[in-house]
Parts: sequence; structure tokens; C-alpha cells
Amino acid sequence: MTAQRIADVLTVKNVAHDQKRMFGGDCFMVDEKMLIGTYKGGLMVRIDPADEHTFTTRPGVEAMIHGGRPMPGYLFVDPVAYESDADLTFWVEKCLEFNPKAKASGKKKSAK
Repeated sequence: MTAQRIADVLTVKNVAHDQKRMFGGDCFMVDEKMLIGTYKGGLMVRIDPADEHTFTTRPGVEAMIHGGRPMPGYLFVDPVAYESDADLTFWVEKCLEFNPKAKASGKKKSAK
């Protein structure tokens, strides 16, 4: 359901995107870069690392830890922080603002 809501926001905003299974959830890619995804019952959002502290002061938002390691520029957002469509749209928009500055992950080389 959350993945469909994200897809709907991106569609309304006319944002070309791909959807992939990653991190045990549904990840949305824009310009071949991770934008936002479902993760452990919440959202994994990719925002400007400089804004991370601003957002982690909001209820239901914390710095992302994956595999025991911090992930600068990624936040875990609890469902309480995106219950309304306006709140979900807020997070998608913040991710879209950072996306042009985000670096794409390196392509994995296939074994020969």
C-alpha cells in the first residue's frame, strides 16, 4: 500500500521512475538513483545530508542505520510521520529536491 502511494505521488508529479526490490522493500529510482523506498515497516528516504539534523528533530524520524552502520543522507521515517497524503508528498518532494545532487551508486561489474 505504501509503495502504491509513493508511485501515485510520483505519477501525479509526472516524475519518470523505476521501482525495484531493494533492502527488503520497494525502492523507487529516479535518474538511476535511489529516491525513496519502503523499509522495515516505514520509509527509507534519501535527503541532503546537510539537512539530516533538521529532519531528525521531527517525530517519527531518525538517522538511518543499516547493517549496524550509519548511512549519512538517509533517514528512517516511521508511518506516523507520513500517514496523511500531504506528509507522504512532503517526503517525496524532499527526496526529489536532493536527487539531482545525489550520486548514483557504481554499477557492479559482472564476473567474466
